[in-house]
Amino acid sequence: MGEFRLHRVRFFDLVPSAVRGLAHHRAAPRLGLARADGSLELFNFAGNCVQEKVIPGDRKRLIEAIGWIGQDRLVSVGLSGEIIEYDLQRLCPKYSLDAFGGPLWCMGCNCEETHLAVGCEDGSVKLFEIVPEKIQFERNLDRQKGRVLSLAWHKSGTMIVTGSLDTIRVLDVKSGHCKRHIRVDRGDITFRNRKCVIWAVGFLSDFSVVSADSAGKMQFWDWKTGTLLKTHPVTKCDVLSLSVNESEDSIAVGTAEGTVVQFQRVAVQSDVAGAQWVRTKTFKHHTHDVRAVVHAMSALVSGGVDAQLVIRPLMDQVETKSYETALRKILFPHRNLVCCSRTENLLLFHFPEQLELWRLGSSQAAGAPGDVLPVSKKPDKLLELKSKSCSHIRCCALSPCGTWIASSTIYKLRLYRIQYKNDSININTISRFTKTLPPAHRLLFSADSTRLFVASDHSQIQVVDLTMLGSKSIHSLAPKSDCLEPICLLAVSADGSWLAAASCNCEINVYNLTQLKHHCTIPVYNHLPTAMAINPHSNNLVIVHADQQMFEFSIVEKRYTEWSRKLQQQGLHTLWLERDTPIIHVTFNPGVPTHIILHDTYMFCIIDQSLPLPTDRSQLHNQSFLKHLPANARKNQEHAFKICKKFKPLLHVELLFDGSLVVVERPVMDINAHLPAPVRQKKFAT
Repeated sequence: MGEFRLHRVRFFDLVPSAVRGLAHHRAAPRLGLARADGSLELFNFAGNCVQEKVIPGDRKRLIEAIGWIGQDRLVSVGLSGEIIEYDLQRLCPKYSLDAFGGPLWCMGCNCEETHLAVGCEDGSVKLFEIVPEKIQFERNLDRQKGRVLSLAWHKSGTMIVTGSLDTIRVLDVKSGHCKRHIRVDRGDITFRNRKCVIWAVGFLSDFSVVSADSAGKMQFWDWKTGTLLKTHPVTKCDVLSLSVNESEDSIAVGTAEGTVVQFQRVAVQSDVAGAQWVRTKTFKHHTHDVRAVVHAMSALVSGGVDAQLVIRPLMDQVETKSYETALRKILFPHRNLVCCSRTENLLLFHFPEQLELWRLGSSQAAGAPGDVLPVSKKPDKLLELKSKSCSHIRCCALSPCGTWIASSTIYKLRLYRIQYKNDSININTISRFTKTLPPAHRLLFSADSTRLFVASDHSQIQVVDLTMLGSKSIHSLAPKSDCLEPICLLAVSADGSWLAAASCNCEINVYNLTQLKHHCTIPVYNHLPTAMAINPHSNNLVIVHADQQMFEFSIVEKRYTEWSRKLQQQGLHTLWLERDTPIIHVTFNPGVPTHIILHDTYMFCIIDQSLPLPTDRSQLHNQSFLKHLPANARKNQEHAFKICKKFKPLLHVELLFDGSLVVVERPVMDINAHLPAPVRQKKFAT
């Protein structure tokens, strides 16, 4: 693998925001996730659970619930009192509609997807009609005393059940009147002096109502008589979320102590009805409140205050055990949040509401491999740029020379020029020029820092000449296809001749920057590209996709290289393909043309194209094994993939021009230190 002086960076204090809501698409393997900071994320379950799109957050957007309507329409409600529909191609709010009921706590769509019901702070349930391209108010249902915290539709679309403080109500959609008022028991003596909060409700096809409340119980009710059918004590704290699967034979609830409990409808001979609900499984994969849980195909998906998205396959619904049935925990974004100036040893950290520019420390000491060297000059925080608007920063870029920083929200692009004078820094905002540029989905500087590439809506790219800012020299590049999807990745060659752009529809276009025109389109692969870069020695484009497949494309010859064809013919190692975290960054060794460096969250790998590829019979992680072999035997066992798992979780890996390696880590324990104390903490032997 080689020896490097290593910068182990742990001062990127990123704290992911808590999960507030989940919504699984009924017709497609897609999951929508809403966070407490107002951001939304879209995951593709068919593409190895990759995070394919992100809508930046907003300080004013306090989301409480999200849901899918129609084919590809995503809607949210929150404490701002507005219903917001999102543009999934421009990745921003499409429009907002004031419900005029105060803060909105819950929402639900009927099975026909013709109407949307919203629960309000003023105690009303407002009904909206879903029409093409918009949502319009229709009427109010009967108002109750106290806020509506939860609601659910019956499959027939004729009734809605709501939950509030101490009360469950069943509303008739046609008349708008309350058909049944159910008073909920507060539970044992522990909860007698507290109101019982109905956090979640469900309405089954047999017209029974299921509720989850703050007394730690799940209950079934007969709505016609208002009588209690069955009580299932779940926990001694709040049951915060509830999900019923499509076939209505499984119910999952999330609790305030971090557990997810599954109940299943089991046939019992002694029971008159022939089946009853039984508590079957308890999962403890969270440390804090589980604010949302959904059934997604053959898995339970949950999220909460600890910011983790947990995908737990249900083994009784899986035919064969494979890596796809393994537990997945997603905490960090599936994109690069760190920009690096490889010549100036600078790092730019991308936070939701600010950017931080750091200069790496240095050491004058020497040592043996594995030694920790004393730091002669500590890392220095040079700059902190905070977002002036309420909208979060969507993307950013740092020029290789370290004198330019570009950032963009969904509304505005900003460009900064930085001047370093001894120990002081001067920063100037280039505001007049950026007013003519659209907001960006991705930003990238050329290797010589003379051009800025701005990826705007519909896969358009603006090429900005930074040496001629006064003349407003801007050229536009566009794909030959009518692509409406945003660009998710940009890569530029070291000689400034080529630019590659990957869109969210898996299309990758290459542009000739010398002639400023479209060069070619790479054959479309059916999985989203997660990382790509152009080799500075050969101008070959290396692409890694969400399913861990890897390709090398010769831009000049417009075809895949022999190494890429050999890789696809032989196939990648099974252990490589079974990794559940995508590659988020690709770079190259300036001193060794055959070395490709890439990483995901839990490992980084150096691929030596001059060595043979590993087969399934060979040991993929063989670094420690090779150390103990003599030189002749080591050559026989060597293969191209050199993997290191010593550093994790990894947010960035970069090889500087001075030959040192930068590794940016974010330990989970440091993130947990910023979280509130859990309701219940697991102790040994309890």
